[in-house]
This record gives sequence, C-alpha cells and structure tokens, in this order.
Amino acid sequence: MSTPTTGSGSAAPARSATREIAQVAVFAALIVVLGLPGQLSIGSAGVPITLQTLGVMLAGSLLGWRKGLFSVLAVIVIGLALPVLAGGRTTLTSLASPTAGFLVGWIPAVIVLGLLTALIMPRYRLLPGLVINIVGGIVVIYMFGILGMLLRTDLTLGAAAAANGVFLPGDLFKAVVTAIVATQVHKARPGLIPAPRRA
Repeated sequence: MSTPTTGSGSAAPARSATREIAQVAVFAALIVVLGLPGQLSIGSAGVPITLQTLGVMLAGSLLGWRKGLFSVLAVIVIGLALPVLAGGRTTLTSLASPTAGFLVGWIPAVIVLGLLTALIMPRYRLLPGLVINIVGGIVVIYMFGILGMLLRTDLTLGAAAAANGVFLPGDLFKAVVTAIVATQVHKARPGLIPAPRRA
C-alpha cells in the first residue's frame, strides 16, 4: 500500500527559489534606487561619481556571487529599455561612453566580491570584509574602467589612472559602509552566503 505524500518535499525548494528571486529583485531595485541621486562628473575624463557601485558591493557581500550577479545583470538588462543608471542613462548610452568599462566592471566585481566573501564565512568579520570590498568593489571596477578609458580615449595609462584618483576616498567610504552593513546582516541572518565545503 502506497503512502500518501504531503507535498512538503517539493514545497521547500519552491519556497527557496521564491526567496532567492525576491532577494535578487530587492538588490536590483536597490542598485536602481541608488542611481536616483544622479551622477557627478569631475575632470576632463568625465568619470562619474555614482552611488550605484555601493549597491554592487552590497549585492556581492550579502547575496554571494550567484545571486549578486543576477541582481547586477537584471539592472543591466532593464537598462536596455529604461534609464535606470545614474544620470538617467540607459545601458546602451553608458556602453557608448568612454566610461563603459565601469559598467562592464560591475559583473566581474560582484563575482569576485561574492566568491571572496564566501571564503570568510560562516563568520563575517569587518576587516577581512573591508579588504574584500576594496579588492572586488574598487580594484576590479577600476581595472575595467581604466581599460575602457584607454580604448575609448587618447589618455595614457597614467592619465587614466590619475583621473580616477579623485574618486578613491568616496569608494573607500562605500567599502567601509558595505563592510559594516554586511557584518550586522550576516550576524542577524546567518547562512545568506554558505561557507565553501571543505575537502
């Protein structure tokens, strides 16, 4: 005689998938909202100051590389039709500009942030988290941004790097804010980013 199933086995994965989709949507919305204040371009290179990189740092540090990547990709895809990027730009407008590399850099940045953050789990700590945010959220994005400037402008490597120097204090502040927020969130919600399996 067969035993009737309750359906709870299939309900759990469905709830998990729904929760993950909701997290991706929330962080995609956060990145968009952080672009509402607009952008401020300083210097002749036109590199923009925007809060959206803070959203990218938070997505990688709180959701991990996979869900963080989906959040970033969602914003980029939505940006193909709507001006959701800072300064009222669309994705195509941004990609056509000399600073296209900074937008492209969101993708590897959130992956690096998520992967490195997983390495220090299950206990997120402020200082290691800050270093990870600097590596993933600043170094990686700057590398892609500077490369894009070299391809799209007549700037030398030194000039392109110098054009970004003025933004470093603000980006370091974002990295600190992200580390503080992540410390509190991971303490309150353990398991958001699973620790890697040990061999």
